[in-house]
Amino acid sequence: MRNNKNRLSARTMVSVAMMAAVSFVLMLFNFSVPFMPAFIKLDIAELPALVTSYALGPLAGVAVCFIKNCLHLFNTSTGGVGELSNFILGASFVFTAGMFYKRKKNRTSALVGAVIGALCMAAISVFSNYYIVYPVYTAFMPLEGIIAAYQAIIPSVDNLWEALVIFNMPFTFFKGMLVTAISFLIYKKIAPILKGK
Repeated sequence: MRNNKNRLSARTMVSVAMMAAVSFVLMLFNFSVPFMPAFIKLDIAELPALVTSYALGPLAGVAVCFIKNCLHLFNTSTGGVGELSNFILGASFVFTAGMFYKRKKNRTSALVGAVIGALCMAAISVFSNYYIVYPVYTAFMPLEGIIAAYQAIIPSVDNLWEALVIFNMPFTFFKGMLVTAISFLIYKKIAPILKGK
């Protein structure tokens, strides 16, 4: 019995490490999107974490987010602040989705969990950016310049709070839904590999 648990634990650790490595690579492939300031990039690095959360449980998904951001610290341009924010957002997304799926393992609960997780991630992104990320960015770019980048798209934007609610919150929700859509397409092919079946 103990040997089976040890094998299961070792397999889980290997799967989490493998998915974290994939997540790290995906984090490097980011691109600008229309209707967003150029310094805001889209990536799908939460995809492996979400798949892992469904396959191995929410804590395994959070572990993927943690390892991915630890690896990215070697490539950081924010002194670790961006990675901290990314971990908070990604963990809130995949943990919520994974908990819903764990309670009832069907497509509906997976989708409901992912939507609620994406909504949580979007809401948290406003506070995370306002209190963690942008205070660091203002050391390199004046706050007026940051707001001006948002105003170039919607001139009526008045302040950072408004910019984050109008731009970052829906953008983050869209990112969560994009990751969810892709995970639904690939989950059945990847889950057996992670579970060792």
